[in-house]
Amino acid sequence: MSGITRSKTSRRQVLAGMAAAGAALGLGAAPLRAAPRKLRLGHPHPESDNWQKISLRFAEMVRERSGGEIEIQVFGNGVLGSDPTMINAVRGGSLDIVLTGNPFFTGMAPKLNVLDLPFLFKDRKHVASVLDGAIGDQLRAEFEPNGLVALATWEVGWRNLTNSRRPVKEPADLAGLKIRTTPNPSHVKAFQLLGAVPTPMAFTELFTALEMGSVDGQENPVTLILNAKFYEVQKHVSLTRHAFTTAPLVANKANFDAMDLKSRGILLEAARECAALLRTANEETEASALEELKKEGMEAVENPDREAFAAIVQEPVRKDYVEKFGPDMLNRILELA
Repeated sequence: MSGITRSKTSRRQVLAGMAAAGAALGLGAAPLRAAPRKLRLGHPHPESDNWQKISLRFAEMVRERSGGEIEIQVFGNGVLGSDPTMINAVRGGSLDIVLTGNPFFTGMAPKLNVLDLPFLFKDRKHVASVLDGAIGDQLRAEFEPNGLVALATWEVGWRNLTNSRRPVKEPADLAGLKIRTTPNPSHVKAFQLLGAVPTPMAFTELFTALEMGSVDGQENPVTLILNAKFYEVQKHVSLTRHAFTTAPLVANKANFDAMDLKSRGILLEAARECAALLRTANEETEASALEELKKEGMEAVENPDREAFAAIVQEPVRKDYVEKFGPDMLNRILELA
């Protein structure tokens, strides 16, 4: 009997050992799911802004469509650094995606400056026809020699003036005002022509500069003026709509190219769908944002002499662009109006 018992015991031990070995090799067990690819997206706008809301929607779309294989963490309010800092981080690969205004890219890809020419776009339909078509694709290709890939082109919106000193109804009212601008050469020259003192700086530095009086004013969409609480340090807003600013959503090219085709397709498709969502969201909130600014005590000039502003800045700034890059791109954009 003892021999039979030993034999049964030995068989059980062997089977148990085989099962343990099989489990270690993953045989006969459910396959382990790979950890999700985690990407970080940074932008400088407040978390109450539509940039944050649509960035979160972008992250949700990507997570759902990838079956949880790609997770995007969104960091707003400039917590990952200023506009130039985040752009450099994406170029270096320490940050995956950045969303910021087109003017911050024109130093490395100067042809993009065409999108920032004053009084270029007729309306948002015109903007969409440019950004969502062949012209947009051609301009997005300008990022690639700099180690970046543009997933889509989002927007900041129509730029309007604010300042702490006086209402701006006509160009003469800008004389001597120190206005924060982007580093874009079109924006800088336009304000020089208008008699202001353009002062480029990162968006993350702007509120403090306005509060301290380092600059008298700035120019941004009313939605962003509200969400950034510039009404706390600015008295006057003027709806000049002197330029429309686009916002490339840009990723590190090497990391993007290393992804499989499906993942790249998911990112591109979701990014471009969200560009349209942001366009609609901004358009819907512009009127209510202006009313909120009034309630907060800002005095609004709703119908400044836009034709007078355009007469001073439009042609000289366009001429500068055409001298550098020729008339083709500008003419193609104007033909779509």
